[in-house]
Amino acid sequence: MEHAFTNPEFLWRTPQPRASYDVVIVGGGLHGLSTAYYLAKNHGIRNVAVVERGWLGNGNAVRNTTVIRSNYLRAESMPLYDFGLRLWEGWEAELDYDLMFDQRGVLALTHTKVEANGVKRTVAANRLTGIDAEWLEPDDIKAFCPIVNVSPDIRYPVMGASLQRRGGIARHDAVVFALARAASALGVDLLQGCEVTGFEMAGNRVTGVLTSRGRIGAGRVGLVGAGRSPLLAGLAGFSLPIQSYPLQALVSDIVDPVLDCVVMSGTLHVYVSQAQKGELVMGAGRDTYHSYAQRGSFQILEHQIQAALELYPIMRRAHLLRTWAGIVDVTPDASPILGRSPVDALYINCGWGTGGFKASPVSGYVFAHALVHEVPHELATSFSLERFETGTLVDEHGAAGVAH
Repeated sequence: MEHAFTNPEFLWRTPQPRASYDVVIVGGGLHGLSTAYYLAKNHGIRNVAVVERGWLGNGNAVRNTTVIRSNYLRAESMPLYDFGLRLWEGWEAELDYDLMFDQRGVLALTHTKVEANGVKRTVAANRLTGIDAEWLEPDDIKAFCPIVNVSPDIRYPVMGASLQRRGGIARHDAVVFALARAASALGVDLLQGCEVTGFEMAGNRVTGVLTSRGRIGAGRVGLVGAGRSPLLAGLAGFSLPIQSYPLQALVSDIVDPVLDCVVMSGTLHVYVSQAQKGELVMGAGRDTYHSYAQRGSFQILEHQIQAALELYPIMRRAHLLRTWAGIVDVTPDASPILGRSPVDALYINCGWGTGGFKASPVSGYVFAHALVHEVPHELATSFSLERFETGTLVDEHGAAGVAH
């Protein structure tokens, strides 16, 4: 199995654009690369271009905190994310690449009786649908993750937690390398430094993509630009029910192993894991303003660190190494949009919010199906754009605790 950080042969083709492609994918992040890979692997569609204005994986792909889980609440979401988790469980062998996928368990703390009752409901719903889930009392939490402060005297006492043992983390840039290499080997053109400036239309049908490297003809186009979806839709002449926000995160310096699971807190909105090489990777809430800037506000980070130090006193000995922000596209119901757009032959895959990294395999899998068959995959039928007209929302906004 190849490893991104010891083997230098993770190269892919970056040719001049062809005159036209069967499918053009706009966005060279995890979801765009995953879509291109599954177009070629599952459907034999290899005349595919991925166009990326910067370099592959330069956006949210490497600005997330790599949490992987499937314990959502809604009946529409659970099978989608759990199929994605099953894909994760086989991806290293399939891609022949060390993704540093580690099913160390995801623990979601609760701090109020109301929150605890809601999480218990999610645990029960998960177990009814065959998704692994457990409820832990404070003593069980301490046994599973000794560094958590379960004292009843802290400001937000820990009431209990859910645990998904199959959840975990992976190395985000390794996933970019693996998907790029696999897609390229199957014949996909990966066009870096190729910014989309508009779309060529014939009536209401898209026929080409206008880029900084010239016009590219397209039989079908998939918009998979996380953090830029409203801007891309605007170039095609329609709007999306999406707002974009910076989402905060940070890492510490390298420390000895102290945390062998992922711990989240919905009330305090801080979640933390420890990367394989030793940094404490910590995520926070999103900023309150709309922005496409990949930086955030100090007060969000300050709240995040205060909460972390109360929950994990041992972290007072760590030092802040760096901070950053990703851009999350948030729909009114905190669920993705997958499928047709108002423009013929143009399809959209966006609005994953904070669920993007964990959905990398299933997003590409179901979106490739939609691009080939022109109808949504059975796992994605509830996530069409039309649901915002009919009111049939898939409201995960708080339904499954913290959204990450």
